[in-house]
Amino acid sequence: MSAPLVYITFPGTAREALGFYADVFGGSLSLHTFAEFGRSDGDPDAIAHGTLDGVVALAGSDAATGEEAVHVRGLVLSLLGTAEPGVLHQWFDALGRGGTAIDPLQRRPWGATDGQLTDRYGLRWLIGYEPQS
Repeated sequence: MSAPLVYITFPGTAREALGFYADVFGGSLSLHTFAEFGRSDGDPDAIAHGTLDGVVALAGSDAATGEEAVHVRGLVLSLLGTAEPGVLHQWFDALGRGGTAIDPLQRRPWGATDGQLTDRYGLRWLIGYEPQS
């Protein structure tokens, strides 16, 4: 791995959340339960480790007993220029379903296009691109 990987501890929604991100971004989703890993510190059917590999890579798990789930403040996941503009618009719209728009994806006075939202799982995203030449 050549870059940091965002690893999210979900409050019992890892299967649903990582599946949602796989639907939005595509890629290969791999999920493993507490039972598969021989863990007894959570629900046997809960996700002990999951990864989404693809254009956007994420990883996560369900919080184990006594472990705190994600509570994000001051962190923005940036997808600036990571795909063609049409794809970035699709991602923005898909991530926004069930989430909260903070600033619509729009052209800015300096020529770039960007916007921010918080998705239904509480993650904040910045999506945008520079003008095409």
